[in-house]
Amino acid sequence: MKLLIVSTAPFIFKDEKCFAYSPYVKELVIWKESVNEISFCCPVWQNQNGLLVEEISFEIKQHYKLIELNLNSFTNAVQAFFYAFWNGLIIFKAMYQADHIHLRCPGNIGLIGCIIQILFPLKPKTAKYAGNWNPKAKQPWSYRLQKWLLSNPFLTRNMQVLVYGEWEGSSKNIHPFFTATYWETEKAPLKPLNFANSIRFVFVGTLSEGKRPMYAIALVEALSKRGYAVQLELYGEGKERIVLEDYIEKNHLKSFIELKGNQSKEIIKSAYQNSHFVLLPSKSEGWPKAIAEGMFWGCVPLATSISCVPFMLDYGNRGVILTTEVEQDVQQVIAILSDEIDYFEKRKKASDWSRHYTLDVFENEIERIVSRSQ
Repeated sequence: MKLLIVSTAPFIFKDEKCFAYSPYVKELVIWKESVNEISFCCPVWQNQNGLLVEEISFEIKQHYKLIELNLNSFTNAVQAFFYAFWNGLIIFKAMYQADHIHLRCPGNIGLIGCIIQILFPLKPKTAKYAGNWNPKAKQPWSYRLQKWLLSNPFLTRNMQVLVYGEWEGSSKNIHPFFTATYWETEKAPLKPLNFANSIRFVFVGTLSEGKRPMYAIALVEALSKRGYAVQLELYGEGKERIVLEDYIEKNHLKSFIELKGNQSKEIIKSAYQNSHFVLLPSKSEGWPKAIAEGMFWGCVPLATSISCVPFMLDYGNRGVILTTEVEQDVQQVIAILSDEIDYFEKRKKASDWSRHYTLDVFENEIERIVSRSQ
């Protein structure tokens, strides 16, 4: 089978080797196991721009290079109109030659793919919608358009759309899905923890306004002011790093809040294993990988009510749904810290749930999806 992936996710070439966003590459390896060859429609970046990348280890049959669309100015928006037409021609050619079309959405290129795939009603197709599928979520018009096109069984045929969470009123195209990080063989007993020395929090994600790392800092700072011995480690890089460093410096928080930057999978795994809570007060998510990973290792999740997070946290039975009002959220955390039985029950429920979603299960699901289209 010839699989084609249409994606906004860029390739970065170094010394004639191809690199891409690390979690994306790990997933692609699993897709490759189920097909004979794999081709890509995607743009190219000249450098990684702070992106955590990894070399693509398998053979790429063909790369159809797309022009990245930039809408951040009037001039770029005008250019994007013509570039979109050019990209559409390239995507049409690639889809014509493919046996199975796989779209990665949402994104500007994903939108073009959603439109062009209408011309191939008989070809088997899948789409992974990595954003928030909640029909009630406030989102850009392009995201709403992609969701409408993918959901529409008249325009979009022979399609399985993989979305995070189960949503009432979904069309026959829509299939609940998940993302995984760890294999079954990686499971190990949870590390014994207590509150005797300090309460440890971990944040893993891009240091961007959308992920709200500043709120994570504010929450832990507020607990410290109430006399709790706390520690917060933030893993990741992004535009907000300078702002966060400045805030930590000015407010004398270095003794218990530390920016760790991008780190290896093993270092982050160790951080999860040694932390009581995983924090993600994000504004928007699809499947919040950091929350699922933290839960896998026994972190009680503290996350906002976005996308499928309420489902992941079992509406508060496996963690705490943040309000993003510091005083209210501090009281929620204090309530757990005051009842260790409740904390350890949530910890076990969180781990038990997350450990169902392993890469073994993910691999089997991909094989099942691909086999249905053959």
